[in-house]
Amino acid sequence: MKNQRTKKNFHLRIPSQTEYLEIIREFVSRVARKVGFKEDDASKIELAVDEACTNVIEHAYGGDGKKMIDIAIQVDYPGQKMSIIITDQGRGFDPSKLRAPDMKKYLQEMRVGGLGVYLMQSLMDEINFEVKPGPKNQVKLVKYLMNNQKQK
Repeated sequence: MKNQRTKKNFHLRIPSQTEYLEIIREFVSRVARKVGFKEDDASKIELAVDEACTNVIEHAYGGDGKKMIDIAIQVDYPGQKMSIIITDQGRGFDPSKLRAPDMKKYLQEMRVGGLGVYLMQSLMDEINFEVKPGPKNQVKLVKYLMNNQKQK
């Protein structure tokens, strides 16, 4: 079979309200399954995107549900990777100041929240931030399909 280069793009623009997270999760997981990810990896992608969008709602927009979140998905063949780019126009942060959490201390103190970025890094193959507060903040989450197919 001849190796063809193709890309497929999907896009969702949705208000930044927690009640719409279910729609976002459904959108992302359906695309993941449609392009060949197994259930386990599709669930990981879904959870990572949910965390990213929750961060936008709570931190970038501070709960302002009138703002919008853009979720763009690009599936690249034959590289066979799925990239999810989540864009907002809210407050940014300095990704260089992120530190890996001390899980032992975290659990001892019975904290709630604050593990979103750590979780995204654990679930995805790549994660990149582009922060320009106000004009555009983006987080790009990448999951490779090739490892998934080798397990079949």
